[in-house]
Order: sequence, then structure tokens, then C-alpha cells
Amino acid sequence: MYTYTRRAQYHETDQMGVIHHSNYVKWMEEARIRFLKEIGIDYRKLEEDGIISPIVEISVSYKKTVDFDDEVQIGLYVKKYNGIRLEVGYEMRNCKDGEICTTAYSKSCFTKDGNIVSLKKEKPELDAKIREYMEEEAW
Repeated sequence: MYTYTRRAQYHETDQMGVIHHSNYVKWMEEARIRFLKEIGIDYRKLEEDGIISPIVEISVSYKKTVDFDDEVQIGLYVKKYNGIRLEVGYEMRNCKDGEICTTAYSKSCFTKDGNIVSLKKEKPELDAKIREYMEEEAW
């Protein structure tokens, strides 16, 4: 499982002093982009090549609040990948107690010029990096 750690910022809190629910989705996106970079896929370069990966489905389950200045570890793993769609699971833990505060998943696809494309056909070297990561994690 890939992990990404970040600190909750004051501007992310709501009127109750806890992190607003919408920010967890932003954190997921941060973690997903960092994960792709970590396995060798530069998202900026991918977009420069005309391929984008829009989110087509997302689900977030809130278990426990996160407060300002808490450090959160976001565990990320590939649930499914077929070259066209990428489904990622997330598990967010508060570093102060290790408890799960949020679980989530996102599904994205790959598009070029507004059409769904297979990363395996368009960018086989990038497809191979995702599959290699999945094989390594499956042990």
C-alpha cells in the first residue's frame, strides 16, 4: 500500500473546527497524483500528451473527524485496473492515534480528445508501470 502523509490546514476546517468533508476528496486527489508519480507516471506529462484521467465515480465514508494540525496518513491501493479504468481505494488514518478516520474509493478512466482510450494502447509503458505495481502489491 502506498502511503502519503499530510497535515490538516486551518483553512480546511469548517465552522465546527474540524476538517470540512469536501477536503477529503482533495486529499484523495493529492495522494493519487503523488502515487502515480511515485510509480513513474508524471500526470502533468500525461496531460501534455493529451491524455486526462477524469474521476467518474467516488465514494467517501467518514468514520472520525480530523482537526486542524492533525497529521493524516493516506493509504492508497489499486483495487482494479484494466487499462481503461483505474479504481483506487483509500484509507485515511490520524497519525496521533492510528485510528481510521475515512475510507474511500475513486474510479477514473483515461480519455484523449474527449474519447475513452486504453492506456495499454496509448501509453503501454505507463500501463506496464501500473500492472507492475499491482503485481508487487499482490504478494
